[in-house]
Amino acid sequence: MRTDEPFTVAEGRAAGLSTKELRHPRLAIPTRGLRVAATRADDLTVRAGALLRCAPPGSAISHGSALRLVGVDLTRQVDRDDLVHVSVPSSAVVPRRAGYVIHTYDADLPVRRTNGLLVVTAEHAWRQLAGVLPLDELVVLGDSLLRRKGAVSDRASLEATVHATPPGARGVARMRAALDDLRPGTDSPMETRARLVLVRAGLPCPAVNVPVLDPAGRFVALPDMTYLAEKIAIEYDGDVHRTDMRTWRRDVEKRQWLEDLGWRTVVVTADDVYRHPARLVERVAALLRARAVPGRAEK
Repeated sequence: MRTDEPFTVAEGRAAGLSTKELRHPRLAIPTRGLRVAATRADDLTVRAGALLRCAPPGSAISHGSALRLVGVDLTRQVDRDDLVHVSVPSSAVVPRRAGYVIHTYDADLPVRRTNGLLVVTAEHAWRQLAGVLPLDELVVLGDSLLRRKGAVSDRASLEATVHATPPGARGVARMRAALDDLRPGTDSPMETRARLVLVRAGLPCPAVNVPVLDPAGRFVALPDMTYLAEKIAIEYDGDVHRTDMRTWRRDVEKRQWLEDLGWRTVVVTADDVYRHPARLVERVAALLRARAVPGRAEK
């Protein structure tokens, strides 16, 4: 038999493996009664697949594990949880297993196949996590599903999920509130966090990843966020903007082009988001006041 794929002890014995072979160091024990190749024991797909081998019919990988499997940028609270989450029918009796979290469900579970595994849809995983995440973290996670590159969902699907969630269900109020703050087309969780700092302080919500063109209609830049009428660009700079020389040069060139067209650029760092949000808000608010366009409606 192939020992590079997860298998149960019973399957191993049926294939002729002895007790000694089943305890060989080349095999890891992710949980009772299961074996996986030791070299792949930390692989989420392998760990998840191992559990599904002995889970009852109708089971699917869920919650943050489902989103991790499809490459979604997770919030810190979700990312810290390294356990494998699986949803099983409420009628099933499943013993607790180390390294795994078992959830039960009653209604139909929306699933798709990912890497050969049954996994709840990204929208349903977002709904499941709405029961434990604060509002802003739910917005950050929702934006991650709607990325400019590699999106795993769309706004219409998230709206349909919210509308299909029964009133009174855990997290449904946060889901409804989060919909108002979601913006498709972002590039990173920190961009979302920076935007929420501004919005929660009462400033207008900036547009996300809208191309800036010169008077001849030629592309100039794609700022993370913009106040188009006021010609204000907001750029979140992570460490890569400092450590990667090519990225740094591109940033300098882009900001020079924007300046030539009369734009002002606000550069945001992690300190602005986590340590000095009031400073960021005042800087942007002052620019909005100074560059206010007559007749612009407040949002």
